[in-house]
Amino acid sequence: MGSEIVFYTAPMSRGRVVRWLLEELGEPYDAVLLDVGNLPADYRRLNPIGKVPAIVHRGRVVSETPAICVYLAEAFPKAGLGPTLEERADFYRWTFFASGPLENAIVNQALGFEVPAERQATVGYGTHARAVDALEHAVSAHEYIAGDRFTAADVYVASQIGWGMGSGGLPRRPAFEAYAGRTLGRPASLRAQEIDDTWIRKYAAAVAGAKS
Repeated sequence: MGSEIVFYTAPMSRGRVVRWLLEELGEPYDAVLLDVGNLPADYRRLNPIGKVPAIVHRGRVVSETPAICVYLAEAFPKAGLGPTLEERADFYRWTFFASGPLENAIVNQALGFEVPAERQATVGYGTHARAVDALEHAVSAHEYIAGDRFTAADVYVASQIGWGMGSGGLPRRPAFEAYAGRTLGRPASLRAQEIDDTWIRKYAAAVAGAKS
């Protein structure tokens, strides 16, 4: 491995989000494909929670998808994926809204779990409807999540929207579909999808071959 970024991932995981960010970054990286059902001990030493993705950059481990996206945007400023001073508030606000309250709301909705009315104050998003309305406000305020240009925050927020609408955890509101169209169709996003989808096809073919 010769790149200063080592990317640990699985093609059917949140690693797809980081793959997109890396493709936007335009920096060389080495990808290590893992079987999430049988993670090697050396990876568990890097990330004791036993989840993917994670990166190692110049000997430093970064895990948690939103943290990786923000870290890489800051570590490689020439890519222009980090926020300007004027964009910083919305950049951080909506990245961490999407990674916390929104993701919890999407997952619970997809699983059919509804927070009891008397317990809504104890969860970060209150109700699914409130989280969805807040997200619609965020993607409608500007062309992109932090302003008038694409940033690393859009990689994360758009990925959550695409996943949420696909899983049934988010409604297909016009504002979400319009924002997804502006972001998920970018060349770097399509490249990243093709890389991971190719790995999925190879894995499926290998499994089918083993059973025949």
